Amino acid sequence: MGMMENSAVFMAPLLLRNTVTSLLVYADKSILVLAEKYKALEIFRYLVIASFLFFLRLFPSFSQFLKADDDYTFNSTQSSGYFVGYGGVADSGIGRALSQLLWSVNDIPVSSSKYGIVRSLAERLIEENNKEDIEALREMNRTVLSAAFSRTLCLVEAAMVELGQGRVGHYGAGFGPVCYQLNRLLRAVGVGSGRVGVSRSGNSAEKLAAELLWLAEELAGCGFEEEAVERWASASNLAALSLSAEPRLQGSLVKVSAFLFKQMKDMDSEETEEGSRQTKMKMLTSWLPLLCRGSNGTDMPVLSLSERAELEKILEDTVDMLQHEEQEQVLSLWLHHFTYCPSSDWPNLHASYARWCTTSRKLFLPPLKM
Repeated sequence: MGMMENSAVFMAPLLLRNTVTSLLVYADKSILVLAEKYKALEIFRYLVIASFLFFLRLFPSFSQFLKADDDYTFNSTQSSGYFVGYGGVADSGIGRALSQLLWSVNDIPVSSSKYGIVRSLAERLIEENNKEDIEALREMNRTVLSAAFSRTLCLVEAAMVELGQGRVGHYGAGFGPVCYQLNRLLRAVGVGSGRVGVSRSGNSAEKLAAELLWLAEELAGCGFEEEAVERWASASNLAALSLSAEPRLQGSLVKVSAFLFKQMKDMDSEETEEGSRQTKMKMLTSWLPLLCRGSNGTDMPVLSLSERAELEKILEDTVDMLQHEEQEQVLSLWLHHFTYCPSSDWPNLHASYARWCTTSRKLFLPPLKM
């Protein structure tokens, strides 16, 4: 009885923490879409994130609950609710194991020797699930990895807001004051760490951004690259924050963007043509400004010359697939940020711009008489 009672006490805070986290991740997607139209909802969204960070502050991390107890034996029936909110096969033992590993990757500092062990365990589990060629296991990989990608997106954004990054900038007018007020609120409740680039858990936003790239690569390796592309295309608030983030973090986010633009080109999507075009439009309007501003790097270039040339071609092809009015919107955005950053001459979409101008002039030609 004593062991069962201790297990119940052990699990209760974890269940509460993960239930709230799952609800936040899924609710945030809906709020994010509406927040693009209504500024009041944008403020509400950041207040929710602030409250969530404060909530996590009240609960010790998972490692603080693990005590060295020789009498403790793991019981799968007692831990069946360790990670909730997924449903289906993702709520199985193997699904909860993968969820726990991915959560731990976010939580463990990269300097710890445990980080590589936990990450390699997660990679092994994902690979083995994929190799089994069982649809239920593939679906579990998709569900758990997608949730981990969304959660990590949320953590990166919250870390940047917490530290006041992205407070100023030409992109996303009106966004900066919201971030500044939220930053003050976070520090008032004791969530702010006071260390540049370091989040609540002591992990840097740059580390979390690198994990976003890793998760995107894992999703693509399982054949679910569209999950990462859709989420990245919708992350317009993170894109706005990134424009005035520190250079190393910008470089990490550029790498994620470059990888997902390439995946978007190669996707055999089952979306309608309209849905596919909207995704491309969101990707361009959200992340093209960062490509213009954050591609130089500090110690070394973020992308190699060949990677830049390849991505530039992908961007041109993507723009050419849009409707005429959409091309105008994207190319106007590109021109603003391309000229705003004199230290960078990439991506150069001059050819796309010239083609759009030629097409625009033809609209003034009188129709041919039959």
